[in-house]
Amino acid sequence: MTVTKMSWRPTYRSSKFRNVYGKVANREHCFDGIPITKNVHDNHFCAVNSKFLAVVTESAGGGSFIVIPLSQAGRLDSHYPKVCGHQGNVLDIKWNPFFENIIASCSEDTSVRVWEIPEGGLRRNMTEAVLELYGHSRRVGLVEWHPTTSGILFSAGYDYKILIWNLETGEPVKMIDCHTDVILSMSFNTDGSLLATSCKDKKLRVIEPRSGRVLQQASYKNHRVNRVVFLGNLKRLLTTGVSRWNTRQIALWDQEDLSMPIVEEDIDGLSGMLFPFYDADTHMLYLAGKGDGNIRYFEITTEKPYIQYLMEFRSPAPQKGLGVMPKHGLDVAACEVFRFYKLVTLKGLIEPISMIVPRRSDTYQEDIYPMTAGTEPALSASEWLSGIDRDPVLMSLKDGYHRPNQLVFKAPVKEKKSAVVNGIDLLENVPPRTENELLRMFFRQQDELRRLKEELTTKDVRIRQLELELNNLKNVSPKDV
Repeated sequence: MTVTKMSWRPTYRSSKFRNVYGKVANREHCFDGIPITKNVHDNHFCAVNSKFLAVVTESAGGGSFIVIPLSQAGRLDSHYPKVCGHQGNVLDIKWNPFFENIIASCSEDTSVRVWEIPEGGLRRNMTEAVLELYGHSRRVGLVEWHPTTSGILFSAGYDYKILIWNLETGEPVKMIDCHTDVILSMSFNTDGSLLATSCKDKKLRVIEPRSGRVLQQASYKNHRVNRVVFLGNLKRLLTTGVSRWNTRQIALWDQEDLSMPIVEEDIDGLSGMLFPFYDADTHMLYLAGKGDGNIRYFEITTEKPYIQYLMEFRSPAPQKGLGVMPKHGLDVAACEVFRFYKLVTLKGLIEPISMIVPRRSDTYQEDIYPMTAGTEPALSASEWLSGIDRDPVLMSLKDGYHRPNQLVFKAPVKEKKSAVVNGIDLLENVPPRTENELLRMFFRQQDELRRLKEELTTKDVRIRQLELELNNLKNVSPKDV
């Protein structure tokens, strides 16, 4: 099988998305004055849903992020309340796809936490999480919600392990232990029955998540994989990475045969990480480089040339990360098919960028808005763990988004106990989780040693006094009594 090399220069063909353009929101709809984190970890540090924008912030001691209601655009008050329960830098945040007030975060302090944001946003700093999940022995770099199941969360740590958490019980139910280095990205297929991962060990894997079995594995020398994304139901994977000549490139793979990519395509010679975003409804792929100002977009087809270059959104401001609005939060009246929230660190600014299909008609455009994954879970955690897979519950965007919120997130009442997965006690000898915690533990131990030494000295003095008294009593003659 030969790998196809191809050019992404525009060739004109019949496509309804050929003229899609990016539109930056007006200044009053941007979010300004945000102390965006300066952490160099290759994540987005941003998560969005139809209610809130969450951004990881720079903080002295511990880790924090802010949650802003989307209706409160404009300049942020410098004393705006934060979610600040972590003891180390926050590395990733993700909104629950079914409960719009629930967000998961992970941190250098080795914990994963689940938070419930009150309606209307925070009024004071939040330090108490609904759930604190300990199981990783090193910092946790990624969290990902299962796409069709309520209450199943995946976390990937620098201990090279992926833990699956059942939030109905607050316990880890599975440890996936097939990676030999740091996991760089995780992506699910549409029904969540398969998990694709990219890893620092240069291997691309397709895993059956419940068993942890590796179904396919690729180690292709001409393309060093950085990020992977499932292309919906096309049975294809797309990866971004680096060629052996250090040019940025993308590769398309058949999920059932990872021996060689179907297509490889060089993008440019820049060094920033390329983040892929795929829209299964329009079959559009967006590529955004960390530190770039531009976003390229392509159309994915099942026949040659497979990846069709469409256009490029250009901007002079470099992006640190990008949040993506779920489909039900888009403005269908404006023919908006995708919306990014771009983090511009130097300006402390977050810019919404709308990708719009130009249409003259004011009516609902059904051809660009098929039925899409909605906000109702298809399965409970226990159903998924028992071996059931179901496609997402679909919804129409025609009547706008007015879902009566009848779902309530219930956190389990947890007692302190050991967490045993695959016969290993994860909470046994959990090390200090951050440098600050290590220092605090060191000083506590120093104080304890000092106290014990003082106690020992006092007891030595008392023993000597008692010995002297005993000697005195022995030396006293009976006639002196």
